[in-house]
Amino acid sequence: MEESVNLCYASVKMVTEEKGGKILLHACCAPCAAPSAERLLEEGFLPTLFYSNPNIAPEAEWKRRLEALEVLAEAFKLPLIVESYDHASWLALVRGLESEPERGGRCTICFRRSIDAAAEEARRLNIPRFTTTLTLSPLKNARLICELGNRHEGFLERDFKKKGGVARSVELCRSLGLYRQNYCGCEFSLRPGQYNP
Repeated sequence: MEESVNLCYASVKMVTEEKGGKILLHACCAPCAAPSAERLLEEGFLPTLFYSNPNIAPEAEWKRRLEALEVLAEAFKLPLIVESYDHASWLALVRGLESEPERGGRCTICFRRSIDAAAEEARRLNIPRFTTTLTLSPLKNARLICELGNRHEGFLERDFKKKGGVARSVELCRSLGLYRQNYCGCEFSLRPGQYNP
């Protein structure tokens, strides 16, 4: 195992609740969650991963991304909460927006749904802070995501793509052997021939 990953393990041991405390981290996927969780650990937080992604299709892809997140949770020794898969409810939520371009209105609704679910889960678990890995992607509007998050008390505003987040994602995925998908998640974000299970 590479030294860079060992440094992250060491930071897990150094975290104490007196520093940043508990935080719920909405995790869209393992490649985005790995550097985001690592950064939170370095800041003194103790993340609980929350996999709430009904947008992902097909279900086999949702499961494949979950399996990668389980590998990450085990490697970083972090708790993982998994919301049951309900793609039908997500389709109802974005009905009429199917032909919107990437970064359009459908994505805004999707971001809001993920953030609202994370805020609700944090309240349910009595975890005072929450944030999301969605800001790591260079294709996502971090300002919009943070605006949606700041509608809730306890949101920790972070643009995880900054400070080399994307490059660190590639390193950690390579070190841990994590699956890296090639599309955001929903069937409407797929280009012809892009999905190869």
